Amino acid sequence: MVAASFPRAAEQFSLYRTVLDAAGSKPVTFRTLDIGGDKILPYMRNVVEENPALGWRAIRLGLDRPALLRSQIRALLRAAAGRGLKIMFPMIATFAEFDEAKALIERELTHLRRHGHKLPERVDVGSMVEVPSLLYQLDELLERVDFLSVGSNDLAQFFYAADRGNARVAGRFDPISVPILRALRDIAAKGRAYNKPVAVCGELASRPIGALALVAVGYRTLSLAPSAVGPVKAMLLDVDIAKITALVEPLLESRTGSVSVRDQLKEFAAAQGLQV
Repeated sequence: MVAASFPRAAEQFSLYRTVLDAAGSKPVTFRTLDIGGDKILPYMRNVVEENPALGWRAIRLGLDRPALLRSQIRALLRAAAGRGLKIMFPMIATFAEFDEAKALIERELTHLRRHGHKLPERVDVGSMVEVPSLLYQLDELLERVDFLSVGSNDLAQFFYAADRGNARVAGRFDPISVPILRALRDIAAKGRAYNKPVAVCGELASRPIGALALVAVGYRTLSLAPSAVGPVKAMLLDVDIAKITALVEPLLESRTGSVSVRDQLKEFAAAQGLQV
């Protein structure tokens, strides 16, 4: 995404292998090309759309331009030869889109097998949960995926129809609110029911108070900005998860009181000596 031109398969292969070598035995999850909306590539013609956040982006672009997606997938599969690989598709809105994207992985595996390339030891394929429509397709999706990752930034903006890049509405709704936390709780619970890992990435996980809310509704895997690891880890090491869960669960079931639970979380943190 910072290159001046689209990286060739060989360049991608070299980069992905370097990342996997550096990680060693630790898992690495690669997201397929996630452009459009607020992410613009300098070497691709920018398509002007009235509402780019809801437009031709991420997996939609990848499925419509499969050569781009196949090039990345092939490079990833070759780079992960003999070891585990995790590939995640962004902006999935229907399980049919996931099926279509996963079929490209199967196609590339067949191609590499036919040409004598060493294959990954295991390929886990997952989906981002960013589009609210997936909340009503979780059973179908979890029957297909190996893991899920909740994209809290897009999920929150689509949930409230509030553009996070628009200063007039971005702060109008709190992501630590009862409706969103209920949705996040339901996703985590479904993942446990299907024995599939569910993580969270985005700004919510990178802030201690957001991470506190997330562990309260069932999340145990968070993707953070590097600068956030220290503060979030320090808070999580000190928190009593049973206590914060006992506080938050009744708030989510209550039909009275504040929509946001931020103040209650801050009061809990102060009483427990947590830095949020």
